[in-house]
Amino acid sequence: MLRFMSLSSGSCGNCYYLGTGEKGLLIDAGVSFRRFKKILEDNSLSPDSFGGILITHDHLDHIRHLGAFCRKLHKPVYTTSVLRNALLRHTFTSGSFGGCSRVLEEGVWNDLDMASVRYFIIPHDATQTVGYAVDMDGHRFVIMTDIGRMTDEAVELASTADTVVLESNYDMDMLMGGSYTYELKMRIVQGNGHLSNDECASAIRRFIHPGLKNIFLCHLSENNNTPDLAFRSAEAALEQAGVERGTIALRCLPRRTPSPLFLL
Repeated sequence: MLRFMSLSSGSCGNCYYLGTGEKGLLIDAGVSFRRFKKILEDNSLSPDSFGGILITHDHLDHIRHLGAFCRKLHKPVYTTSVLRNALLRHTFTSGSFGGCSRVLEEGVWNDLDMASVRYFIIPHDATQTVGYAVDMDGHRFVIMTDIGRMTDEAVELASTADTVVLESNYDMDMLMGGSYTYELKMRIVQGNGHLSNDECASAIRRFIHPGLKNIFLCHLSENNNTPDLAFRSAEAALEQAGVERGTIALRCLPRRTPSPLFLL
C-alpha cells in the first residue's frame, strides 16, 4: 500500500513523503531536520523509510534544509543537471550537496532503487522548475507544486496517474483586492508564478480520466486563498466533468502543519 503525506505545503516550507513504509522518496526539503524526524516518527516511520530526495526547484521554501538532510542522512538527492549546478553554488547547499547529488536523465523514466521517476519542466520563476511522475508499488503519482501555467506534458502525465498533487495557490479576487504590490501581483499571475484556483480547476478538467483516484491541492496562499475556496473550485470542476461525488478523493493540504498519512 502506497502512503503519502505532506509535512508542509506553502511558502513557509515544502516537503512531501511518498513510500510504502519500507522504501520511499522525499520531495523537497523545506522543513527542518528535527521537525521532519518528529513528524515521521509520529507516523511510525523513520528517516530510513525513504531512499532519496527529489528536488523541484531552488527557491528557499523548497531547499532551505537540504544541506542538513545531506549532512545527517547522506541520501542521494535527484535533480536535473541545471538544478544540480545551481544547488552546487547555492548558499544553503553548496557545502554539503555535492556528495549526495545525482542527475536524472531528461525525457525518460529513471529507474531508482525505490521507484521509477520521470521529471517534466514546468513554468515558474526559479532557475529551473520541474514536476515529477513517480511509479511506485503499482501506482503512478504526479506532483507539481509551483507552476505558473499548465503544459501539455504536465496534463499528459497527470492523465495517466491515479494520484495528482497540484498547486491551487490563489483566488483571483482575493489577490487583486489584497495588499500585495502591483509588481508582486503581476509576478504571481503572468504565467511564471503560481496557479490560481480557476486555472487549477481548468487543469483538472483536462486531465480527469477513469483511473484517477486522488487529487491533493497544495501550496495554498495564506493571504490570497482559503481551503474552502480552493476545494469548492476544484469540486465544481469534477462535477462539471460528470464525476460522481466520492469517486475521486479531493483534499486540500495544510500549509504549516503535517497532513494525515494517506493510504493511496
